[in-house]
Amino acid sequence: MRIPDLRHRLRQAGAGPSHEQRILRLWSHALPRSSGRRLPETFFPAALLAELPAIEAELAGLAHIAAVHPGADGSERLLVALADGQTVESVLLPRDGLCVSSQVGCAVGCQFCMTGRDGLLRQVGSAEIVAQVALARTRRPVRRVVFMGMGEPAHNLDNVMEAIELLGTVGNVGHKNIVFSTVGDPRVFERLLQGRVRPALALSLHTTRAGLRETLLPRAPKLSPEALVDAAERYARTTGYPIQYQWTLLEGVNDGDDEIEGIVELLSGKFGVLNMIPFNAVDGVAFRRPVLARCEQIARTLHRRGILTKLRHSAAQDVDGGCGQLRARAAEARVTLVRPNGLS
Repeated sequence: MRIPDLRHRLRQAGAGPSHEQRILRLWSHALPRSSGRRLPETFFPAALLAELPAIEAELAGLAHIAAVHPGADGSERLLVALADGQTVESVLLPRDGLCVSSQVGCAVGCQFCMTGRDGLLRQVGSAEIVAQVALARTRRPVRRVVFMGMGEPAHNLDNVMEAIELLGTVGNVGHKNIVFSTVGDPRVFERLLQGRVRPALALSLHTTRAGLRETLLPRAPKLSPEALVDAAERYARTTGYPIQYQWTLLEGVNDGDDEIEGIVELLSGKFGVLNMIPFNAVDGVAFRRPVLARCEQIARTLHRRGILTKLRHSAAQDVDGGCGQLRARAAEARVTLVRPNGLS
């Protein structure tokens, strides 16, 4: 389901603009119909009240939590089952964040990621994206939403833009707290500026060497790192939000002194922050995570040379929480199964 289809159905049922906004707000916040000061019986038209149970049941049926994988860092990886039986992952992050998925599978084929192993299976509808937020809000507050889960958001741009607009308005997520992560599809840099809600941008960089980037991200757009950073810089200066450059640290691949020099040359003076994330081990993938001391040394060196660098760790690493891993291992006994109503 897409959000415009939902809006159309509400209008067909007799909803005016204020009724529509209230229903969308309650749904995206996982609140009951009775929430708020106005009673549903007096606020909603009779025709809409008659249709609401069916509409609410359809929204509830978009997705449910099939499994929970808690991490020692306070995060929770959620395996979310969609109505057709496909599954995606959402991750509840520390400090009221949520990572959502925009596709079932992925076509980019990043060599260090499990999500794209089976390619793209299908797009996630805009209502299914918002449903991930609503489900997460049944467990804890969500004030930040990052499109860094399964899929490349740029390859599902219409649905992602619809979800972003709802989340940044009635969903009550601050625009700078919505983060669109991409491998660098050139359509993104202009399209995001045209929306009512302009999110912050995260760019998966991973190396300063064009040839290596094509190897690591085989089906990403064939733009050089320099061209990507130039486009991202224009977006950052227009929105006022610094770019979050993402760099998965791979031992012996992109953790050398040559990359440090390349980063300094590429990002000096740019309005952004470099997030270095040590690789999260994936079964069957030959890459390895550099030792922590080397990761810390790289971050210190870059910071000393004027590149704002943050050494981060992906959530739930202690439970094999790399993107796509929970979905791939859903049948294993160590995953805590949860019934659709959220009770374990």
